[in-house]
Amino acid sequence: MHAMHYLDHNAITPMRPEAKAAVTAALDVFGNPASVHAAGRAARDLLDHARAQVATALGARLPEIVFTSGATEAAALAIRGVLGAAPAGREDLVVTSVEHPCVLGLAESLRAGGRNVTVLPVDGRGVPDLAAAAEAVTPRTALVCAMVANNETGVLLPVRELAALARDRGALFFTDAVQAVGKVELDVRTLGADLLALTGQKFGGPRGAGALWVKSGLRLAPLLGGTQERGRRAGTENLPGIAGLGAAIEAATARREVERRRVGALRDRLEAGLLAAVPGTRVNGSGAPRLPGTLSVTLPATDAEALLIALDLEGICASAGSACHSGSTNPSSVLRAMGLSVAEARSTLRLSLGWSSDDGDVDAALEAIPRLAARVQAEIPAA
Repeated sequence: MHAMHYLDHNAITPMRPEAKAAVTAALDVFGNPASVHAAGRAARDLLDHARAQVATALGARLPEIVFTSGATEAAALAIRGVLGAAPAGREDLVVTSVEHPCVLGLAESLRAGGRNVTVLPVDGRGVPDLAAAAEAVTPRTALVCAMVANNETGVLLPVRELAALARDRGALFFTDAVQAVGKVELDVRTLGADLLALTGQKFGGPRGAGALWVKSGLRLAPLLGGTQERGRRAGTENLPGIAGLGAAIEAATARREVERRRVGALRDRLEAGLLAAVPGTRVNGSGAPRLPGTLSVTLPATDAEALLIALDLEGICASAGSACHSGSTNPSSVLRAMGLSVAEARSTLRLSLGWSSDDGDVDAALEAIPRLAARVQAEIPAA
C-alpha cells in the first residue's frame, strides 16, 4: 500500500487542526443565532467571532462580511446581486477568459438570457490585456469580474489595475479571491474591489462555508428572500462550517509569509526537477507572477487523464486542471484561452501544494511523474 502524497491543494485542502477544533466545538452550540434566549445568544457570539476573524483577515468591517455556502454561491450573489440592483443603462458584464467555471458558466447563462457579456482575452502567460479591458469597460458596464489568482495556473491577475479601470468608468468590480486567501496579502482597503469571494476549503477550513465581502453602501439584490446576513443571504447559518472557516482564515493569515516561503521553495524544486527530467516540459504561466504552491505543466505527447490514473495507483493525488471540470471531455478553457492546443491542454497536469505539503510529496512526484510520463508516451500512438 502506497503512502498518500497529496498534490491537489487547489481543489481542496486538508483541514487545519484549528479548524477541526472550531467545528467540533461549534457542534455543541445548537441554538439559532436569531433566537434571543441563552442558546441563541451563544450561537450569535460564535457567528460574530467568525465574522470578526474573516473581516480582520481581509481588512474589512464586520457588517461587510456575508456568509455563504461557498465561493460558487458568493460569486452568484455578487454578480446577480449587482446586476439585479444596477440602474437602467448600466447592465453589461465584463469577465476575463480565465475565470473559474462558476463565473464563466453564470456569464454564459446571463448571455443566453439576453445580457451583454464581454470576455476579456489573456496573453500566453494567462494575464488579461489591460488595453482590451480599457476598450471593453464602457458607460454601460455594471460589473467587471477578475480573479486574484487563477486556480489552474496560479497566475496572479492585475486586479488593482482592473479595479481602478472599472472605478474610473463608474462600474463595480468583483474579484474571486478563492485561491489567494492565506497565500498572498489581501487588503480590501487597498485592493480597489467592491466585492470579494472566498471559501474555507481552499485554505484549511471545512467545505460548505464561504463568504462574500460587500463594500459598505453597495446595493445588492439578494438571491433569496430572508432576514439573515442583513437581508443579503437567507437561511439559518451553517454555524460549525462558519466557525471552522473563521479559525482557518485566522491561522492561514497568521502563517502566510512562513508558508509562502516554504511552499514556494517546494514548488520551485518540483518545477526545476520536472523541467530537467521530462524533455520538452512547459510551465504554464511562466513569466507571470504566480501563487507559491501552484504548478501547471504540459508534458508533451502524454495524456493527463491516463497519467493521473497511473499516479493515483502509486498514491499521488494531482489533477488535470480545475477540479470542477474533472471527468469532462472538454479541454481546459483556461489553457485554451492562453493559446494551448487541444492536445497540449489534454497533456497538462496541475500540481498544487499547500500548508500540509512536505519534501516527501515533492520527492514522490519527481520519482513517479517522469517515469510514468515516459510510459504513457510510449503507449500513445504517434500522430
